[in-house]
Amino acid sequence: MATEQSVDLVDDETVGLFTKAVLLAALTAALAQISIPLPGALPPFSLQPFGMFFAGLLLGPLWGGVALLLYVLVGIAGAPVFSNANAGLGYVIAGQGTGGFLVGFLVGAVVAGAIAHRSIAPKPVADLSVPVQVVALTAAVAVVYAIGVPWLAVVTGLPFARAAAVMAPYIPLDLLKLGIAVGVVQGGYLAGR
Repeated sequence: MATEQSVDLVDDETVGLFTKAVLLAALTAALAQISIPLPGALPPFSLQPFGMFFAGLLLGPLWGGVALLLYVLVGIAGAPVFSNANAGLGYVIAGQGTGGFLVGFLVGAVVAGAIAHRSIAPKPVADLSVPVQVVALTAAVAVVYAIGVPWLAVVTGLPFARAAAVMAPYIPLDLLKLGIAVGVVQGGYLAGR
C-alpha cells in the first residue's frame, strides 16, 4: 500500500510575509499615482514614501526590502507604477532624475526596518515604540535624500549644492508624511490590531 507524503516547500510564515510584501508593493504603486507633477526636472510630489515607511515598519528590513524591490522591478519591467504612471529602466536611470529616489525608497525601507526591528525578522508593530519608529523613518528619509539628491544632480547636470537646494522644500513635507505614517501604524490601521 503506497502512502503519500506532503512536503511543505515554504512555511506559512514566509508565505504570509511574501503576501504582505506583494500587497505593500501594490500599495506603493497606488500611492505613487497620487502625485503632483512639478515643472522642469523636479521630482513630482507624491505619496510614494508611505509605501517605504509602511514596508519598513510592518515587514522589517528583509521583507520590507523585498516589497520595495518588487515595486521597483515591476516598474522597470514596464508596468506604469511609478509616479504619474511612468515606467521603464530608462525612467529609473535617467528620467527626470527620480531614479535615485526610487532606489532610495528601496534602501530606506531596509534601513527603517533594520532600525525599527533590530533584526531580520519583523517584530509585532505593537512592540515598536513611537520614538523608535520616528528614528527609523527619519533615517529612511535621510537615506532617500542621500541617494536621490546626488543622482538628481548627475542626471540633470545641476551642481550638487543646487540639486540639494531644489530638494530642500520637500523635506518638511516628507517629515509630515513620516508623522502621518507613524500615526497610521500606531492606530493599527495596517496591522490589523
